[in-house]
Amino acid sequence: MNNQNMRSNIDYTLIFIVILLGCVSLFTIHTIEPTLPPKYDGSNFVLKQFAWYVGGAILIALTMILDYDRFKQITWILYGAGMVSLLMLYFRFPAPIIHEANNAVSWFKFPGLGTIQPAEFMKVILVLAIAHVMVQHNNKYVNRTIKSDLYLLVKIMIIALPPMGLIAVQPDLGGFLVLAAITACMVLVSGIRWRIIFSILAIGIGVIAAGLAAWYFFPGPIADYLEESVFGHVSSRFYGWLDPEQHLDSGYQLIYAMLAIGSGQLFGKGISDMEVYVPERHTDMIFTGISEQFGFIGASLVVTLFFLLIYRLIHIALLSNDNYGSYLVTGMIGMFTYQIFQNIGMSIQLLPITGLPLPFLSYGGSSTLTYLLAIGIVLNVHSRTRKYMFE
Repeated sequence: MNNQNMRSNIDYTLIFIVILLGCVSLFTIHTIEPTLPPKYDGSNFVLKQFAWYVGGAILIALTMILDYDRFKQITWILYGAGMVSLLMLYFRFPAPIIHEANNAVSWFKFPGLGTIQPAEFMKVILVLAIAHVMVQHNNKYVNRTIKSDLYLLVKIMIIALPPMGLIAVQPDLGGFLVLAAITACMVLVSGIRWRIIFSILAIGIGVIAAGLAAWYFFPGPIADYLEESVFGHVSSRFYGWLDPEQHLDSGYQLIYAMLAIGSGQLFGKGISDMEVYVPERHTDMIFTGISEQFGFIGASLVVTLFFLLIYRLIHIALLSNDNYGSYLVTGMIGMFTYQIFQNIGMSIQLLPITGLPLPFLSYGGSSTLTYLLAIGIVLNVHSRTRKYMFE
């Protein structure tokens, strides 16, 4: 496809939605910044976030240069680099650049550049890797059998489980769940028989039910075991979600988040008029800042933008006449859909709190670059989707 046809096939609707989300992000961070604790004085989060958006725009342009089919050639290089970075965090090597925050070892810190979180970039890398394996497998096994489907499932798990495990032990439960959502979403469109998928789903539900039953009947031993393990924060967050008023040490963030959202009522309190203090409001809890300032109306508009974003991604995935392109976009759909649902859900006590940013809105360099890289790949797929007269 020549450059002129590629430019005419760029999805400007998707670009416009992302630009609107970027504007909401910068404006909200600007209004929130004066309310942040003194330790953030002089941080200038708005300027930094704008710089990350500019860097992300450049990343999108670079992503658009190559045909997305060429990504197959660098997939394993990127996967290897991602795994090496996660292993470096696991072994805390080299120590001078390892950064720990909130009892999690998830970042590298470089002078003048700030922190970089490899788990964020691993989300896109995992999509590339699974899509590559699925295409190769389906091209080789044209006549599908139960054995070939199980073989594909094993290959997907071999790719997905190592980064999931390394991210889980950082500990970063939120990042682990995003990778799990990406993997599950891509398995659904892989062509694997539904009887296999339903069997795995039934086993998963059974394991979760057994775990909840064990927690209910033996809360003490289970909680003690978790507290002594790397997942010590899981039990406290779970209790803080179920009954935050009785577990103030782990539930105070949820309590204040609910107060902030509820106090916004229908139309909000107005720009910069925020009376409720919510920890980490410029990052994971940015939705509370939108809701308190602009109320239910403002929050609904943001949710509508996210709905349009997901709708557009689904449209592009269905429109693509190349399986590899469809798989890539499907993985991005899984990533965005889960993170949006989880972040907003945890702000309104629908789900337990995990350290996940709200895509395109929350402050953060690694996350913003990751989301824009994902959009660049989607735009690449759409721009090179061929349309036929009698299709």
